[in-house]
Amino acid sequence: MVMNQMLQFVKQMSGKLNSNVYTGLPNHTDASKMAYLRNLQRELKNKDVLEIPLNELKVIVFDIETTGFYPYNGDKMLSIGAIKMQGDQILEDQVFYSPIYSETAPSEEIERLTGITKDQLENAPPIHNVLKDFYYFIKSDTLVAHHSSHEKQFMKHATWTSMKTSFQHRIIDTSFLTKIIEPETKLVTLDECCAHYGIAIEHRHHALYDAIATAKLWSESVQSIQEMGFSNLKDVYSEIANIK
Repeated sequence: MVMNQMLQFVKQMSGKLNSNVYTGLPNHTDASKMAYLRNLQRELKNKDVLEIPLNELKVIVFDIETTGFYPYNGDKMLSIGAIKMQGDQILEDQVFYSPIYSETAPSEEIERLTGITKDQLENAPPIHNVLKDFYYFIKSDTLVAHHSSHEKQFMKHATWTSMKTSFQHRIIDTSFLTKIIEPETKLVTLDECCAHYGIAIEHRHHALYDAIATAKLWSESVQSIQEMGFSNLKDVYSEIANIK
């Protein structure tokens, strides 16, 4: 589908976006999901994506909504949204979204910002279940996020506290490419980056919609970086090292 058709697809799901949306996710038992996660971690240790051509590289672009910025000080994940890509192509029917159970209502500020309500959180699955389903969805693919340090620290904390295992996926920040493509342009926020590329965000601070906007940003960046002569992540890492 072209991009506007993809947005129409997401809008058609709008009635579901406050509940679980696991596209293409089979119904496995709890034990089988944990066994899958252990096998996945072994696979990750042996996987090297650095020399995969960028137009073939499979990534999962994801976003999380949280109560704050510091998981080790008690801030929690409220929702996860993600969409699959291969190269610069967005696989619009391969999406993941779920709110995460909480006994505590979000603050008024967070509710206004995200649209996530107390009722949604009380009826959502616990984080243990959401993470297991999320790991099944992403498999061993590389993750992409905007301001990825935020996602990484929450994923590390949540994976360890709820599943007693370590977070081992590679996460690439969108700035990894934009700092090479636009070295003179100080693009920081997702809003600034999307405005620069003419990307519309349908519902800001909703994890799935933000993931889709980030995917479109990654798509633009992958196209541009290849036009500049970079063929894989190894080339990009080498250039980043020279910039630093």
